Amino acid sequence: MDAAELRAMQAPIKDRYKTDAQAAMITLKARGTLDDTNIACKVETGRALAVAGLHPATGGSGMELCSGDMLLEALVACAGVTLKAVATALDIPLKSGAVSAEGDLDFRGTLGVAKDAPVGFAQIRLRFDVETDAPQEKLDQLLKLTERYCVVYQTIKSGPPVDVQMKRA
Repeated sequence: MDAAELRAMQAPIKDRYKTDAQAAMITLKARGTLDDTNIACKVETGRALAVAGLHPATGGSGMELCSGDMLLEALVACAGVTLKAVATALDIPLKSGAVSAEGDLDFRGTLGVAKDAPVGFAQIRLRFDVETDAPQEKLDQLLKLTERYCVVYQTIKSGPPVDVQMKRA
């Protein structure tokens, strides 16, 4: 897909959202069910069932997916798609590219071993390795716009309010 095809595909969508802001408000959903026998949660991905469990650093077997890994994978997926879309829109040719994310966790926090240890990532590093002949100023613009428009990155960075409830089934 080139820039013209991307613009043509998105133009009617953008026009609709400009005239009807409510049409742009969409609720995405995720659902999981607790495993009956293991410490695990079965997450419906729309394509397959993903079974998340404890990380080996907290006593897990390593057979199930780790939700921390899944968070980083969601960041990589979103950042990669956003980078590709922005590069396409700006006509920045990419011969190849890779996206990676890594995050530092102190598992004492989630295990309740040390009250001063945070629960969650202390730091996340997102990296893009691209092969391109584009000048550095274009790459700087590409990175800036990728950060600006990546939903997962902005969500992690901004930390929106999260409403948590528990109800009896």
